[in-house]
Parts: sequence; C-alpha cells; structure tokens
Amino acid sequence: MKKLLKEWRVIVLLLFLFFSYLAIGFNLDKDGVAIVSVEANSMSDLAGIKSPPENLNLVKRERIIAINDAPVNNINDYTSLIEKNKDSLTFKIKTNKEEYTLINDINKSIGIEISNVASNNLRKGLDLQGGTRVLLKPLEDVSSNDIKDIIDVMENRLNVYGLSDLTIREASDLAGEKYISVEIAGASKEEVKDLITKQGVFEARIGDNIVFRGGEEDITFVCRHDGTCSRIIDCLQVQGGYNCKFEFEIALSEAAANKHAEITKDLAVNVSQGMERFLEKSLDLYLDGAKVDSLLISSDLKGEKADRIIISGPGFGVTQEDAVNDAIFNRNKLQTILITGSLPTKLEIIKLDSISPLLGKEFLNNSLLIAILALIGVGLIVYLRYRNFKIVLPIIFTVSSEIFIILGLAALFKYNLDLAAIVGLIAAVGTGVDDQIVITDEMLSGSSSNDKERLKSAFFIIFSAFAATVAAMIPLFWAGAGLLTGFALVTIAGVTIGVFITRPAYAVIIKFLLKD
Repeated sequence: MKKLLKEWRVIVLLLFLFFSYLAIGFNLDKDGVAIVSVEANSMSDLAGIKSPPENLNLVKRERIIAINDAPVNNINDYTSLIEKNKDSLTFKIKTNKEEYTLINDINKSIGIEISNVASNNLRKGLDLQGGTRVLLKPLEDVSSNDIKDIIDVMENRLNVYGLSDLTIREASDLAGEKYISVEIAGASKEEVKDLITKQGVFEARIGDNIVFRGGEEDITFVCRHDGTCSRIIDCLQVQGGYNCKFEFEIALSEAAANKHAEITKDLAVNVSQGMERFLEKSLDLYLDGAKVDSLLISSDLKGEKADRIIISGPGFGVTQEDAVNDAIFNRNKLQTILITGSLPTKLEIIKLDSISPLLGKEFLNNSLLIAILALIGVGLIVYLRYRNFKIVLPIIFTVSSEIFIILGLAALFKYNLDLAAIVGLIAAVGTGVDDQIVITDEMLSGSSSNDKERLKSAFFIIFSAFAATVAAMIPLFWAGAGLLTGFALVTIAGVTIGVFITRPAYAVIIKFLLKD
C-alpha cells in the first residue's frame, strides 16, 4: 500500500480530492440565518450591516444568531423576533461577526434578505431550489453590444426591485438567433413577468413636447423609502371596490428642468371654480405609450426650472388592502423604471418556467437517490462481470472520486448545478465506467505484451472516445438557446477529469491490486 501511495498518479488524484473538499467547504455550524443581501438606505444598511460580496463562499456569509439576545436558529425565529420588536425604538442584531444597533424608522424597511445557513458551497440551480426561468428574444435585430446593454438595464431593474439572487446571460442557438436567459431564484413568474418583458419607456409630456424620460440622464433622484416623499394616499371606495393613489417625489437634471421652463413659458393660465390657477396644459405621464396619469401644473411654475416633481398613479382592488397592495406594486414598478431607464428594445417571452421551492427540493432528493442507486447498480454489474471485489471497489472509488472532483470544481467556480448539469454528471460517470472496464479487460487479457503496452492500448481507445464525446458536446453549448449548456459543460469537465486524473490513477491501482 505504501508503494501505491508513492505513485504520482495516485498522489495527483488525492490532491484533487483534498482541494475539492476545501472548495465544497462542508459546514457543520448551521445556527442562525445567513444574510443574502442588504437593501441600500434601509435600517440595516444605516446600522452598518452590508451585503456579502458576490464572490464570497456561501458558508462564509455573515449569520444572524440573535435579536435582542434572543437566539435565532431558523427563518421562523428571525421573522417572529423582527415582528416582536417592530415597535421598539431600537433593537440589536447580533451576528457571528459583530453586534449592530438598528434605529427603528416606520418609513424604512429592515432591508435584510435572509436564507438558511448553507451546509456547503455548492450552488443549486433553479431546478433544485425553485424560482423562475425566462427565455427572451429581442423583437429587433441586435448586436452583442445591444444584448449587453439589455442585460445591464435588466440586471439593474431586477436588483432595484429587490430581486438579487439572479442570473442573466446571453444565449444563442445553432441558427445564430440571439436570446437572453434570466433565472431568478425564489421568485414567482407573476413577480417578474412585467419587469423583464416591458420595455419600460417612461415619458413625461406637456402637450406634444417631452419634458423628461426615465433613466439617469433626466432623473437624478427617486424617493423610495422616505415616508415624507413616497406614500399611499386617498384610498376611496368606488364602484366594484377601492381606488388608492400613490405619489412620490423625483429630482430632475438641470437639462430637464430647463426644458420644463422653456415649454411652459408661453402657456396660458386657467382659473378653476375654486379660484386655483393652473397652466392650460397638464404634465402627462406615459409608460410604454399608455397614459398612466395626468398632473395639473401650478401657475407658479410657468417658465420656471422645476427640479422637483411629484409623480402619482392609481391602485385598484376589491378590498382596500388589495388596492393598497396594487398601488404599492405599481409605485415600485414605476420607480424602478424611472431609476433604470428603458430597455433598448422590446422583448418577447419564448419560454417561461416557474418551479416551486418544494418541487425543487423534491428534485434534489430524487437526484441524490438516483446517484446512490446508480453507484449500487454499477457495483452490481461490475461484480457480476468479474466476480472480484478487488476490481469492484476501485471502480466505485474512481466513480465517486470523479463525482466529488466535479462538484469541487462547481463550488470553486460558483457554478449553479441544475438538472441538465446532473444529467451531464451521470453521462460523464457512465463514460468513466466504460473506460475503467476497458483498462481492466486489457490488464486481465492473456496477451503476451507487457503491462505498459496493454495500458497504452487501453488509453488509445479512451482518448479516442474522449475526443468523440467532447466533439459531440460542443454544439450543445448553442442548441436549445443555451438551455443544454449545463449538460455539455459538466459532461466535458467530467470526461476531462476522468481521462487526465482519475483513470490514470485507476490504472495504477488496478495494476497493483491484480498483481498483489
């Protein structure tokens, strides 16, 4: 055995297993809840709690372990303790790194997105944790730079809206058609459908003249969390339910303010029955070509540089609570578009999938069960073929090593494992077993050639199969608009690890055991 451990191929395999273990980072301390992100200008942000860096390992995320000295063991504990202390002037949040004091403010949210503490650094894709996947196609011909602009605006829009655990990437098919794939963990399709498909062209017009558009060029500030300048007002009962109104303040750039002054300087002044004086034309708000509100302009603003504007809009519902929620939703969506601007082109939904967290958990459990059954099946077939545990055990060890190293690489490069990736993992393991049988048969053959020649013959077959597999996988990076990328990538990674790391080590091990 000591002689076997001195073989460099075995040493390389053991080193890869060790580094894979470090990359996966098994975590036994799961007390508390992990901080996923912190909203800017929230109570938590002002207290000094910050979002974890994007490249931080999952197991190293800061964890909330107590609120006002009461222990937090899970998400339910966190939720109940936050509710219990919502009326306190201040309360303390203790993490595994520091203790923070939050000053309660009814106009601001706690602003912390949490999750269960990760048991390792493996990132589960949408299929395994639930969420929404959308495949979008631009309705116009676009370049790669246009796609990047769309992704930037969309990422901004979803982040501003509070959806931070997301993946947006460019995809294409074999015909050269360009797509955008969006995966949002933990979000329902109703929450994100409008945000990612609506172009979000916001315009404020006086007559036929555009005063300002959504985006940083014209709008320098949008009030979102301050109750003095962003609120729900005037909830009235109407026929069929309730009608609520939201309003919030925005600040205009100097160029937009000057445009307002130029457009209004020649407008006439009308006097209402209540002797209120307004300009003859209103400020009309349009979203994607549809008028969402019309605001009267005070005569005091005639020819003036208006750098602060109140934006308003409606919310409807059967009950007052429904109307308030609808007004909040409409306000948040409009604020988001005002902040991020419009998408460069309109998008069409090609495919939309929504997976519940419970179904995702079931997928994960089934995948683990299938993996265990596959290993048992492989061991059984190999035993029936050779009737020798000296062959069965090394094959099972090698197969398990390949799986472990692939998972280690996925953790290291922060790759999301989805069902396509798991299928690729199984395919890679299947080719690995084939190659190990080729090596074993060559070593057991009764030919007169020496071991070196027999292994050379086996690896000629293995390298030929490796090249064919990689060649077959490459087109799948584009087939299906990138939805099969995980399968192709993991399959190529698996067979590469097998050919250059695990199978050479297996050849040394089986040679040693068969001669022992």
